[in-house]
Amino acid sequence: MNSADTFLAAYETPRPARLAPNLLAACFPLMKLIPARFMIARARASGHLAPGGHIVETTSGTFGLALAMIAAAHGYGVTLISAETLIDRTLRCRLRLLGARLDVVDDPDGSGAQSRRLERLQVIREEHAGTFWPAQYDNPENCCAYGRLAEWFVRQVGQVDCLVGCAGSGGSLCGTAAILREIFPDLVVLAVDTPRSVLFGHPPGQRLLRGLGNSILPRNLDHGLVDEVHWVGALPAFAAAHQLCRDHALFMGPTSGAAALVAQWYARHHPRAMTVVILPDEGFRYQETVFNSKWLTALKGWPVAIADAPVTIEKIAPGGEETWTRMIWGRRSLEEMPSGGEMAHRILG
Repeated sequence: MNSADTFLAAYETPRPARLAPNLLAACFPLMKLIPARFMIARARASGHLAPGGHIVETTSGTFGLALAMIAAAHGYGVTLISAETLIDRTLRCRLRLLGARLDVVDDPDGSGAQSRRLERLQVIREEHAGTFWPAQYDNPENCCAYGRLAEWFVRQVGQVDCLVGCAGSGGSLCGTAAILREIFPDLVVLAVDTPRSVLFGHPPGQRLLRGLGNSILPRNLDHGLVDEVHWVGALPAFAAAHQLCRDHALFMGPTSGAAALVAQWYARHHPRAMTVVILPDEGFRYQETVFNSKWLTALKGWPVAIADAPVTIEKIAPGGEETWTRMIWGRRSLEEMPSGGEMAHRILG
């Protein structure tokens, strides 16, 4: 392992944080380095990525940042395709400093323009033969990479009774859950999504909370692993990120705030269960937004009081940015869910 790999490996290693006696958080500076490094290493070993080769990927931010860091450390070129609504000024500056080429598409409805981004990606691949595409949404290596996180949780706490994590590509939640459930068959898995994300049956729409959710359905999301789904709106996630900083001195992003909100609720109501939660990135990217009082006060509904518990619903029904709802999923497919069959048909084609 060279010096660059040593640095990147340390950067992707989580710090343990006890949020409650029965709740352990894995706090990552940049969790997406785990699958990015794993997939690039496999591509290099198989010959799909040659020395000095080029990487192309569609990203909402953190996976692209991970690829750009790897590319800079190993001398690869990288093109990242994203939407105008996803790449903020701070991230753009950082990606360009790393040498990444940004290809930004319009996003008129604010949903993330995932289909448009994938179309643009295919054009680039056709124009540049030999370009390597990690395909984070459908590549099973994304899930496989998180075996080391499952092992880390077991080493930290021994018995794991509940896993809480956000769903985006499906890699971290499903990869970690699949391994842990082989060890602990009664493991409870709570997926954290956000309103107007299609992952668990909502119609796609504008989303203020980024870093979780999706406007397409990735193959790496295994609905059959999930016991409960929690849809956390942007405002409760922002408030929860602030609370993490106040109560635990953890400066984490809003995706981590959403996950912590759900995990803390579950741990309070199940004091005998050992709960673990994945907090995927730090808050530095959000200093001009989520941690900026001027930006926050311009949002309709802010400030928001964090609810003590989610509203439990029986049918899939989108809420607003101020809501937190919960549904017992019961390890079923999307097609089996109340009000989910028609939506699944439209998503899956």
